[in-house]
Amino acid sequence: MILVTGGAGFIGSNLHAALAASGQEVIISDWLGHEGSKWRNLYHHPPATMLRPEELDAFLEHDMRLTTIVHLGAISETTATDADLVWHTNFTLSQKLWNWCAARRVRFIYASSAATYGDGSAGFDDDLSLDYLRKLRPLNLYGWSKHAFDLWVAQQNHEHAHMPPNWAGVKFFNVYGPNEYHKGKMISVVKVKHDEVRAGGPAKLFKSDRPDIADGEQKRDFIYIDDVVASLRFLITVPQLSGLYNLGTGTARSYADLARAVCAANGGEERIEFIDMPQNLRGQYQSFTAAKMDRLRGLGFNHEFHTLEQGITAYIQNHLLQADPYK
Repeated sequence: MILVTGGAGFIGSNLHAALAASGQEVIISDWLGHEGSKWRNLYHHPPATMLRPEELDAFLEHDMRLTTIVHLGAISETTATDADLVWHTNFTLSQKLWNWCAARRVRFIYASSAATYGDGSAGFDDDLSLDYLRKLRPLNLYGWSKHAFDLWVAQQNHEHAHMPPNWAGVKFFNVYGPNEYHKGKMISVVKVKHDEVRAGGPAKLFKSDRPDIADGEQKRDFIYIDDVVASLRFLITVPQLSGLYNLGTGTARSYADLARAVCAANGGEERIEFIDMPQNLRGQYQSFTAAKMDRLRGLGFNHEFHTLEQGITAYIQNHLLQADPYK
């Protein structure tokens, strides 16, 4: 039996859909929200058991059937400002679940983030060593909270502390795909550009805030949700697991490439407009990310990722252009 925290969210609901389809028993911990919110992510595959986060402690105190916890629940807004809430949600709860899994000998997979790498000046190596992790400088509160937990885990590993028998911290890069519609301002650039193009306008991209990077040539490692789910399902089953693992395609693509792919998938002409970057993002904007994938591949994960064009075409044509866009 698998517990997925944040299981009604974007990545969590897609993972639940795949696990449920395979006959796996899954328990979800999340809030569903109000009309038009996250409950729609589970519409096609309602869970047998749903826990509100405040019920989680009582459940864990008595349940002995869990084999794996996939901890995806977090405050993921890169513009979040309530540091106490972010710390409690992203660090303290992760620490509590880690310790529970260590005591019960349960596999633990948790969501870290590419935001931990900051501006990328220290590289994108999913190295667990304290020396490397201490070089990273996240650009925002969200990235810092995820980095803080990675550092704590690395310290446990360094001290040979009591740890889960199998564990992984997954550094997600820029994920896009169906069931992200509740995310508000944190929705993927792919969805935002699709909406702009469908409304008859151009795809609007931020001008670069760095003199060495041309407008539209900021690059990210964009990964389609189906590839993320395939990776998580692999991590749930691989025999031996311990470490931080990047989860991207390993290839950086420009925002201009993304905009072109969105226009093509919508069957329209290429129209791109560059606009000023908001002041609150300047200095906190990652202009380049690319996942180093050697460690995940080294576990035997041989999945072939979608290219940016393939992923965007699948997302738009199979979901965004359909009457029911949910997975």
